[in-house]
Amino acid sequence: MTAIVDAHHHIWRRADLPWLDGPMQPRIFGPYEPIRRDYPIGEYLSDIASSGVTGSVYVQANWAKESFEDEVAYVQRAADETGYPQGIVGYADFLADDVRPQLDRLTKYRGMRGLRMQLHWHENPQYRFAPKPDLARDPTLQQNVARLADYGWSFDLQVFAEQMDGAAELAAASPKVIFILQHAGMLEDRSAAGWTRWRDGMRRLAGRPNVVSKLSGLGTFIHSNDPGHIAAIVRETIEIFGPARCLFGSNFPVEKLWTRYADLIAAYRRALEPLGEDTARAALYDTATRIYRLN
Repeated sequence: MTAIVDAHHHIWRRADLPWLDGPMQPRIFGPYEPIRRDYPIGEYLSDIASSGVTGSVYVQANWAKESFEDEVAYVQRAADETGYPQGIVGYADFLADDVRPQLDRLTKYRGMRGLRMQLHWHENPQYRFAPKPDLARDPTLQQNVARLADYGWSFDLQVFAEQMDGAAELAAASPKVIFILQHAGMLEDRSAAGWTRWRDGMRRLAGRPNVVSKLSGLGTFIHSNDPGHIAAIVRETIEIFGPARCLFGSNFPVEKLWTRYADLIAAYRRALEPLGEDTARAALYDTATRIYRLN
């Protein structure tokens, strides 16, 4: 059985997450009362037990912006104590005049592998995160993202299909930086026209050799673990990017709102099985290990 690297998960303390405080606000993944609590490394390790996961990467969970270093320090302590996660994707404000002072503060954490600042914007306010749709084209952001090359760090890229032209321009402006597209491009419109826009944008991003795609968060817009839905996106994404440019992520504990970890893994294995063992190994293990430098 192919070993797995979970290249996208979170651990957190509720007290550190502003978006979990106060009244529950509409979120892209629906009602989230069951995860308005601590989700520590011990629970994550319990969730992945017997699943075949041999490595993992933590991705930032939107702590208060000024606490970006505290978040990485918290995750690094968990890694030092348990061996998980092996990689950390932190946060920095890439709209700052110069992001390097923030990046410099993170260099002492040995798990650091990359940064994420979410750029996704949508006409539906519930799906909106960034302040404007074309943030990927912002000159300051582009200049700051390019600076990641000096640190050897990647950029986790989160955009919708309508934003992929700008995202491709961002990747072209930073050819020495690896971009990891979140959630296979966040397909939210499953109409025929929506699928076409998504495919066109995905091909545009795949045309940049420094972009890879994460197979994660595929239940976000349907609020369920649907093996058929997962298989359709996984297979098309692999067809567009190739298996050596695709990697799996669980998006736990968000996906825990509607599924168990074992059932999520089973759905991905089922989607990959017809594509052959080499493709499954690339998507579940090899690509993440290489991109996030986990060996």
